[in-house]
Amino acid sequence: MKLAIAAIGRPGRGPEASLAADYASRASAAGRALGIGPLELIDLEPRKAGKAPEAELLLAAADGAHLIACDERGRTFGSRAFAEHIALLRDRGERRLVFAIGGADGLDASLIQAASSTLAFGPQTWPHALARAMLAEQLYRAVTILAGSPYHRD
Repeated sequence: MKLAIAAIGRPGRGPEASLAADYASRASAAGRALGIGPLELIDLEPRKAGKAPEAELLLAAADGAHLIACDERGRTFGSRAFAEHIALLRDRGERRLVFAIGGADGLDASLIQAASSTLAFGPQTWPHALARAMLAEQLYRAVTILAGSPYHRD
């Protein structure tokens, strides 16, 4: 099952972008034997402002995939439960899993309705570049949990 994080905006060249790329690379390598990955980072720049044009881009990036909307009102998972959820989707036959991160104003209601599920990092609001890095790390952590690696400690 291929993985992607589709996000509105460009993370630039700062430490958050480097961190997200590093964890995406790690997740891709660690997940190969499990049939998970690679993890692709997709940065989208809308030509028009607003949540609706952003949703169009995100939905196009997730075409044909199992879409999970990252939203502060979404479902929260512990790391092991998140790993189990990823494995369940893989075992169910999902071929591609896309996580959508909206712009500064969040996600359009149309995208949340189109998503198969939602994911939250808690009720706080996180900068988009940091949310990408946090999600990439959690996907890496999920893969290592599934592989039986000692990276995650309970």
